[in-house]
Amino acid sequence: MRTNFDFTPYRRSTVGFDRLFDLLETSARADTETYPPFDIEQQGEDQYRITLAVAGFRPDEIEIVAQNNQLTVKGSRSEDADGSRFLHRGIATRAFERRFQLADFVVVQDASFDSGLLRIQLKREIPEAMKPRRIEIAGARSAPANDRLEAPADTSTAAA
Repeated sequence: MRTNFDFTPYRRSTVGFDRLFDLLETSARADTETYPPFDIEQQGEDQYRITLAVAGFRPDEIEIVAQNNQLTVKGSRSEDADGSRFLHRGIATRAFERRFQLADFVVVQDASFDSGLLRIQLKREIPEAMKPRRIEIAGARSAPANDRLEAPADTSTAAA
């Protein structure tokens, strides 16, 4: 079941959320591709791992590109040159392109390939300038009652 949602009223009353609305509208329109299957795990507060099942592919047949908050994984297999004749081919080896939207400050740390599984490590690295910091309030300190200055003594009536 597919439902359409109109974000126009929200676009009129918000500023700076265009990218978020575009992302929601794009994901609602996208076809639901199921190949290759994948998992997304959260390994810590700011660490994630994407695992794609890419059986039948070699590491040199897979391309990983991270650009503008989007991670793209492409796979294209070269044709079998050994002249094999398959009676049944159940292992999918068709070309694929899988895209993942990354949040701000999420970077790809590394990728590994083992036993037909491609693992991509991600980490959120918030710059120091973006982290919250405590601001000290400058100004006059209120002095305790016994530290207040007293009026100077009247010296205008000095003895002549």
